[in-house]
Amino acid sequence: MLFRSVFNLVNGDGATVGGAMSSHPGIDMMSFTGSTRAGIAVAKASADTVKRVAQELGGKSANIVLDDADLTKAVSAGVMSMMLNSGQSCNAPSRMFVPRAKNEAAIAVAKAVAEKVKVVDPATPDAGFGTIGPVVSEVQFNKIQALIQKGIEEGATLVAGGPGRPENMNRGYYVRPTVFANVTNDMTIAREEIFGPVLTMLAYDGEDDAVAQANDTPYGLSGYVQSANIERARKVASRLRTGNVHLNGAGPDFGAPFGGYKQSGNGREWGKHGFEEFLETKAVMGWTPPAPRPAKA
Repeated sequence: MLFRSVFNLVNGDGATVGGAMSSHPGIDMMSFTGSTRAGIAVAKASADTVKRVAQELGGKSANIVLDDADLTKAVSAGVMSMMLNSGQSCNAPSRMFVPRAKNEAAIAVAKAVAEKVKVVDPATPDAGFGTIGPVVSEVQFNKIQALIQKGIEEGATLVAGGPGRPENMNRGYYVRPTVFANVTNDMTIAREEIFGPVLTMLAYDGEDDAVAQANDTPYGLSGYVQSANIERARKVASRLRTGNVHLNGAGPDFGAPFGGYKQSGNGREWGKHGFEEFLETKAVMGWTPPAPRPAKA
């Protein structure tokens, strides 16, 4: 049997190809993964044809380290998770919340871990665990650099990294693994998705304050909670306005729905919920199946 159009790849930029697909009356549904800005454009272009839109957009995910967690382990894992893929993950734990009483200790751990992350050319033998490569483009590189500079200008404490390329790099879109501490939730680096290897650390006073600060964001894609008490972690997770929460370093589950609240999108990917985004529901009234015949004696 010959299958046609099972999969088609259309190359082009978002404004041209994405706009044409979103507005085309022959396309019934748009599934989009990308920035919130681009997602808004897709939704607007799709509105005239009243097509369904499912989107996985930006994130500024909170990583809450509760006061009973192993601080060294939790902070170390949080820093490394932030640096994965050079920070280019929509669900990266980019805002780390630590108890104010343990703030200085957490900063020291984050600094030590970030400074051990090596920036290397991915084609070299040095590439491997604990290393990161370049970010995707010059545009993204410049955006990250501008936001790092903004963090300095707004008064955050630069703990590690900073603007410019690493010392061993004089070309390419390589970003220094960067950590800011003493960040407040009104700073630009706490509000905007940086999409680079830049971690912001915020102090909190009590569990309620941690949850309130974590939810004080236009995004709601993912969240992280670290605690020595799993039941306590679950209770905190239930209060976070986000589509996913990882407890104590739990990894992704491809059978679980993945997607966000608020400006992190709508709809879900993965698992049963992900398939349902591509299906229509039909109800048929006025037809009743025949009653089963009685069994013969």
